[in-house]
Amino acid sequence: MNDMITITGNVATDPQHKHPEGGVSITTFRVASGHRRFDRQSGAWVDGETNWYNVSTYRGLADHAFQSLHKGDRVLLTGRLKIRNWETATKKGTSVEIDADAIGHDLLWGTTRFEKDQKERTPVDAPPQQEWSVPGTSEPVVGSTTEEWPVARIPEGDGDGEQRELELERVDAPF
Repeated sequence: MNDMITITGNVATDPQHKHPEGGVSITTFRVASGHRRFDRQSGAWVDGETNWYNVSTYRGLADHAFQSLHKGDRVLLTGRLKIRNWETATKKGTSVEIDADAIGHDLLWGTTRFEKDQKERTPVDAPPQQEWSVPGTSEPVVGSTTEEWPVARIPEGDGDGEQRELELERVDAPF
């Protein structure tokens, strides 16, 4: 199962952070998502069932989640839902897990302050940076890749209105 889910709930456990040597950062925690409804007969709010989720975050999100989240924080998160049955010699049950893609504090219940990560991050799949220059200039520009693209150049004419042939020249241009 690879369904997407968005939930609101409370961080129920202190986030645990792991960074195995040569591996990616992982932060895990549990979220309790309870629902309340207003009972018109009694005139009071009534607690409904609470759903419990094991949440896993990876890489930069794992680092930020560990630094930002604490037990009791109200959060809004989205990710891929995984439901797994498990069994031991004495028990059996179902585990509901979310591999989070995004997490934020639920601003309905409080305020937060966003601080942008100051580290420059290069995507893992990013191609190596290469220098290239814009045709007609001598200044190098840093770009990701270069390919040959045709560029139209119209030769200087003598202005007699004579139809001129379009001359194409291949030059390196970044795109």
